[in-house]
Amino acid sequence: MEYIADLHVHSKYAGACSESLTLENINHTGLEKGIGIIGTGDFTHPSWISEMKTKLEEENEVYKLKGTSTSLLFIPSAEVCTISKDGEKFKKIHHGILAPDIAAAESINDLIKNNGDLRSDGRPILNITPEELVEKVREADKKSFVFSAHAWTPWFGVFGSYGYASLKEAYGDQYTYVKAIETGLSSDPSMNWRVSRLDNITLISGSDAHSLPKLGREAIVLEYEDQPEYKDIISSITKKKILKTIEFFPEEGKYHYDGHRKCGISLDPEASKKYNGICPVCRRKLTMGVMHRVEELADRKEGYTPKDAIPFVRTMPLMEIIAYTKNKTVFSEAVKQAYDGLIQKFGSEFRILLDLDLEEMAKTDRELASAIGNIRSGKVAIIPGYDGVFGKVDILNRNPPKKQSGMQKSISDFR
Repeated sequence: MEYIADLHVHSKYAGACSESLTLENINHTGLEKGIGIIGTGDFTHPSWISEMKTKLEEENEVYKLKGTSTSLLFIPSAEVCTISKDGEKFKKIHHGILAPDIAAAESINDLIKNNGDLRSDGRPILNITPEELVEKVREADKKSFVFSAHAWTPWFGVFGSYGYASLKEAYGDQYTYVKAIETGLSSDPSMNWRVSRLDNITLISGSDAHSLPKLGREAIVLEYEDQPEYKDIISSITKKKILKTIEFFPEEGKYHYDGHRKCGISLDPEASKKYNGICPVCRRKLTMGVMHRVEELADRKEGYTPKDAIPFVRTMPLMEIIAYTKNKTVFSEAVKQAYDGLIQKFGSEFRILLDLDLEEMAKTDRELASAIGNIRSGKVAIIPGYDGVFGKVDILNRNPPKKQSGMQKSISDFR
């Protein structure tokens, strides 16, 4: 049986996250989407872990929501930010943590609570090094698992422009316990395959959802004969037993290109090199994007595929696709009604996005079927995101942008 797993989400207690991110709502929305396994998010926050203890019940090394006949499989998870001095600079790096049970999560909290204010944010800042974080997590429970979150994000990714050049450099003697990195919204596996030092690292994807509609926008797909236990999920990750990953279009990510948001400047790596990394308008430093950083660390040409590469597919949240076809916002009632009708008729969002026969879809909504077909085949136009600005996706190529050097890259080039 296949399970779509999103192991990087947040709760209502994390900064800039929706108040609707409750366990009940996460369960309901996850089921609508077709997710089977989900991280709880934010177990470091005292109020959230208290809710976890009250509302979840353990069953065979995973958790289910009490009082419901149908529940996702919940895994205790969290994201933390370490801040430490490296030479003359301070580096802030985000890490994902998975725990085998709530007791282990509480033990982790006990060991890190003196390094930061756990009540301040569901994604707390800890005054320790990445190496010390892994040491503490493993001291709490050796079955706990640390991965590098959105590894290429400029400001907080382990490999970002302000991060490190290798996992060993970041995690010191503990780097051998970091078996996975999250590729993040602005990169995909094909970009990571260009870096040979990652060949023994599992590439995973998670939504980093700050609201319910974003759940599952990136995920991994696992397969088990019976309901998996926590150890089965960790084994699948460490042994690269993942059927595929579900990816954002990396160009849509808000740090794909180099640029300067204030001046509206967006450049691909070659173009930004011509300006020596300086904004041509205000003469300040550009924010170097994920594509640029991959180019810096890559030792293989674009298009290289490792022998044991985990396959991946790209898609977009169904609400966003519906909003595009209807020329509405994702918050409009017309979009919600259309979404609810499609879920009721076809079963789940991921079935519609990935598996549903397009001819069958066309009987209900021909334009939506065409849009999903374009997404599946990669025949969409995207103005890449940069410096915190999400990219703009033209799914049906209604308004193809004029070709400009350094400003446009066809998504079909990455298929």
